[in-house]
Amino acid sequence: MADAPDWLEGFLDHLRAERGASPHTLAAYRRDLIQFFEVLGVGPRPEARVLGAVQAAAVRHYLASLQESGYARKSVGRKIAAVRSFFRYLVREGVLAANPAKAVATPKQGRPLPRVLNEPEAEALVEAPSGDDPLSLRDRAILETLYASGVRVAELAGLSLGDLDLSLGFARVTGKGGRERLVPLGSEAIAAIDRYMRLGRPALAARRRAAAVGSGARADGEALFLNHRGRRLSDRGIRDIVQRYAPRLLPGRRVTPHTFRHSFATHLLDHGADLRSVQEWLGHANLSTTQIYTHVTRARLRQVYRDAHPRA
Repeated sequence: MADAPDWLEGFLDHLRAERGASPHTLAAYRRDLIQFFEVLGVGPRPEARVLGAVQAAAVRHYLASLQESGYARKSVGRKIAAVRSFFRYLVREGVLAANPAKAVATPKQGRPLPRVLNEPEAEALVEAPSGDDPLSLRDRAILETLYASGVRVAELAGLSLGDLDLSLGFARVTGKGGRERLVPLGSEAIAAIDRYMRLGRPALAARRRAAAVGSGARADGEALFLNHRGRRLSDRGIRDIVQRYAPRLLPGRRVTPHTFRHSFATHLLDHGADLRSVQEWLGHANLSTTQIYTHVTRARLRQVYRDAHPRA
């Protein structure tokens, strides 16, 4: 007898092939759905007849168990979205006639305002790496690029030499869903990248070549940002670089690569950039996602008013 189809793996393959889901997204969906199966009392490869017996009440029970376990609303929303998407896939494949999760309402999400650096803080942080050694030159170029372009950390780590056009001041990045876009590079970022590419990157690349001699090792020789071994710098490596400088300059503040992205958008809007342009640069599919930054600028204006007006 042939093995029963593995509907979870089929769903993940669908997300990977047709929606361009990242490995991080696929891993999260896998964890969420296996957790859902556990609540149902079935294994990680439930048969079609078991899935066909799932009712909305079972999905609501799963929702209640998540809330009782103390999951944040954002996490609960993501997990229910994974279940809903999985059953939608099963309906499309003809396994089910209807989606039992369709009628289950996702908890309303509180939307906190993003944390941003003010302009002097951003300037001080990007200028913190001041040495002339290869790693300091790299760190300065990374921080300048995060603030100048608003890219996500994975997008920055994925940059290769051929993605840059320093003469025009743009970089081509690959964002969520494999969508490509052009992001701006200001004059300070261009200068920092150019200096790193001339005086820092060759020394780091030489370390890779030396380590690879006789080992048969292969590496991405076109990567823009390299680690101390001369290989492509990872997302984690970029986060560690931010954490190397931020606590010294901004003690007690939580600063991540995404803080630069928030600051990029907020400062552009503060200085009159239009929302559609900021949406394009950030790679947001929906304008509503970008509009959160207008709330940040309004909140800042209200604070300025309260601080400055004698009868505020």
